[in-house]
Formats: sequence, structure tokens, C-alpha cells
Amino acid sequence: MIKPLMLAGTALLGFSLTSNAQSHDIAPPSEVLSIYDIAETPSAERIYDDIAKLVSFGTRHTLSETESDERGIGAARRWIFAEFEKISEDCGGCLEVIFVSDTIEGEDRIPEPTEVMSVLAIQRGTTDPNRYVMMSGDIDSRVTDPLNGKDLSPGANDNASGMAGVIEAARILSQKEFAGSIIYAGLSGEEQGLFGGKIVAQYALDEGWEIKGVLNNDMISNISGIDGVIDNSTVRVFSEGTRATETPEEARIRRFTGGEVDSPSRNLARYVKKMADTYLTNLDVMMVYRLDRYRRGGHHRPFNDVGMPGVRIMETHEHYDRQHQDLRTEDGKEYGDTMDGVDADYAAKLTALNAITLAGMAGAPPFPAEVEASGAVSPSAKLEWKTPENADNLAGYRVHWRLTTEPEWTHSRYVGKVNEWTFKNLVIDNYYFGVSAVSLDGHETPVVFPGVAGRF
Repeated sequence: MIKPLMLAGTALLGFSLTSNAQSHDIAPPSEVLSIYDIAETPSAERIYDDIAKLVSFGTRHTLSETESDERGIGAARRWIFAEFEKISEDCGGCLEVIFVSDTIEGEDRIPEPTEVMSVLAIQRGTTDPNRYVMMSGDIDSRVTDPLNGKDLSPGANDNASGMAGVIEAARILSQKEFAGSIIYAGLSGEEQGLFGGKIVAQYALDEGWEIKGVLNNDMISNISGIDGVIDNSTVRVFSEGTRATETPEEARIRRFTGGEVDSPSRNLARYVKKMADTYLTNLDVMMVYRLDRYRRGGHHRPFNDVGMPGVRIMETHEHYDRQHQDLRTEDGKEYGDTMDGVDADYAAKLTALNAITLAGMAGAPPFPAEVEASGAVSPSAKLEWKTPENADNLAGYRVHWRLTTEPEWTHSRYVGKVNEWTFKNLVIDNYYFGVSAVSLDGHETPVVFPGVAGRF
């Protein structure tokens, strides 16, 4: 008996052109050489210094001091704003730096009226500026009592590390130009209920931004886990399986067509892993098929909640004695999130993972639109899609397929500047299919799965 994967390889020889002919005899490069340089650029020293600076504000609790220039979340967010402005000066004003805020009250963790203010630095794309990819970190910190905005709360790993990574990525990528836009975000209010993310997600909707991916970085500098494992070469990427915004009718269709593991967030996670495998050494991506850690939350979730693709990027082995803890020593055991738990080399490695992913997505053409599959009771599956506006850098498309039990895309072929493709003698029942857009210089989008279930 011939195994299914052998069938896929054999069927490759039988691919048939549709009515649209390929417009390129030569496929774009499969690697973008400049991304290798981006992967090598993050500085562990700069990231460590930025983490230490954020720790120096004493506490960054959402309910902490806002008027002081030396202590509290007000001082921290103004420093982040100033750092983004310095970076913008170095690139000739290429960043638009803004505060996005709203007042929250009457919540369990924000009982009194409190302004939750986030900092965004926006690098506009050259040809498709309303298409965005975002890297976020959290400004705020906390100790054991979630309402304690006064005591020392260093928040070195959770989450000065993620915020420092965002600033470093902005330093690197602001020196380059991309077709699409990049948002570097410092989000507030995470520990109090993900309020900064909710506010920024609503702001993005109000502004009509097309956010194609949110890379939420929450704890990226700890390599020593409470399980006794020391690991500086693995990173976890969490992603939801189905859209939070899926309607009952869409769920009914998905039940019969598939897509339970092919939400845009899940294919964003696959893209992060592919970028790591291609451009980084000594970093393995562990894709976790969950929205977040078991019964816990992070700042990508508010974006998922309104239909925007997003993933959480973080260390693999957490140390719970260093999270949400009052600084103390009990029975010889030290508690608290201090600089002692920071591994800057690891943080630089995870920052590099974010930077190459941002560059890959921002440099790519517009994502294939309205992707649909057909081929029921037919020997050959078929994909159709549309080309959006602002596709000046589009070279063509790559089609992808895999067995339904495979966690990653296993087969692909560049098919040129067409809008449909027939997979001759690949029965749609047995495989999943998708399509990505490729730029003239090789930048590529994540794979778009057909139907509403996979739509970015």
C-alpha cells in the first residue's frame, strides 16, 4: 500500500495549471538574506540595561504613582515614550509615538477611576500602510496583592523583559523600510485584567487598522524553571485553535469542512516557528495548542476577542516563586521578580525571533483575500483567492498542503501570479490546503486557510 505522504509527493508531478498562466518563469528567493542580519542584531547588553531601567522605577503597578518622574507607572510610561522618540530621531522621524488610554473603574482590581495608558510607536509601511503587525510587551508589574500599588514590585522578568524586547526590536527595524506597518506597543493594565490590550484593540478597530498579527511577549528572560529545568534554547508560542468571534453558522460550516486547528492565530504561530527554523540557530519553537497557559491569560487575548490574530511568546520553564510575589525570604527560599532571574542573552534571542517575524510579515505583500476551497466528490481539490489592493510588491502565490493530522505545513509549491490552483488527484477529504503571498524579494505571509475559519 502506498502511504499518503508518498501520494502527495507523486501528485506533485501531476499538478495542473488553471486557466490563469504563471507570470514568472523563476520563483522568488525562498530566503531573505537581510533577515539573517536582523536575527544577529539584538543586543543582550541593551536589553539588560532597559530591564534594569524599568525595574528602577520601584513599582509599575497600574494603581501606582503617576506624577513622579522617578517612581511608579507614570514615570515608566513616560520613559518608554521618550525612548521611542529617541529611536524615531535616529531614523529621521519614522515612528509616530502616541499614548492610547481610557479610564477604568468599578472592577475588582481597579475599584477607583484609573487612567490605563499604553504607549504605541507606529512605523508606517511604504506601500500598504493600513496593514499592521504588532509586537507588544507589558509596562505594569505587581506583587502578591493585586491591589498593592505602593510596595516594591520590580517586575524584572514579568514583564520588563517583554517591554525591553519591544524597544530593542524598534531600534533594529526602524532602520529599515517595509511594505506594511509595524506597531511597537507597551501595554498597561495587564495584571489588573488585560485592560490596556482591550483599550488598544478597540482603538485599532475605531481607526480601521487591519492588524494581521499580534506578537505578545510576556516573560522572555527566565531560563530556570520551578521544575528544575534550565533551558535557554526553547521558546513557547501559544495560539487559539478557533476564532473567538466565530458565529454559530460559521461553527456549523467548520464542523463539516475542518479548520479547528487552522485559525489565523494558529497559522501565525506556525509562521513564527518557520521563521525560527529558517533564520535562527539554537532556538526551538514549541507550539502550544492553547490560547494561553492553563486557565491563565495574556495580552494577546483582547485582540483575539475582537477577531485579530495573536499569539503569546514566552519562556518554556516558568518559575512561580518569581511571579506576583512580595519580595521576601521564607525558610531559606527567596521570592520576588528581581534582576537575579534575568538572562539577557535569552531575552535577546527571543527578541530576535520577534524581529524576524515582524520583518517577514511587514515585508510581505497583502495577504490572499477571500480564500475558498472546493472539490467535494471530485478527484482534485481546488483553491481560489483574490488579490487585495496595494500589492505592488507581489511576485505571486505559494500553495500549501498537509495531511489533516500534521501539526505544520509539510508541502508547498510556488504557482506564480494566479488566483486559483487545482491540486490534481489530491482528494480534498484527505488534506488541508492553504495559500500564502510572496513578494518579489522573497518575503512571505503566513499561510491562509480557506473559509472564514482561516481568514486573516
